[in-house]
Amino acid sequence: MDENQLIIRCTKCGAKNRVPENRISERPKCGKCGTTLGLEIFDAPVNVTDNDFHREVMQSSLPVLVDCWAPWCGPCRAVAPVLDDLAKTYKGRLKIAKVNVDENPGTGSKYRIQSIPTMLFVKNGTLVDQVTGALPKEALEARIRSFI
Repeated sequence: MDENQLIIRCTKCGAKNRVPENRISERPKCGKCGTTLGLEIFDAPVNVTDNDFHREVMQSSLPVLVDCWAPWCGPCRAVAPVLDDLAKTYKGRLKIAKVNVDENPGTGSKYRIQSIPTMLFVKNGTLVDQVTGALPKEALEARIRSFI
């Protein structure tokens, strides 16, 4: 697949559609059912809860980096601006989600989060990587590039 193409899953029939980035503004339609494709373009991290984790992360048409954090965690607060920058840099190619594990213990329990920050890397509904600790921006970018 070319680097300048996105795979967008149709919300109606579930078919995966390959769309060139330079044609995103043309409101592409699903090749299987003809429905206009919903384009998940995020330029900032989105807050996710136990209730919407499956829909926002596991069913996302984009790869997702999930930041499992808590407000009292110093390293979590230190990595937040890095994730804000990465959301802008990878807009349209990566979704960054934030889960407050204090308020959403189900997600923390399901993914065995024992230390924070923990980053989950999810692609096509599958957990493909997991890292614990506040990585520097360069290290996060290297992981992102290897999985998107």
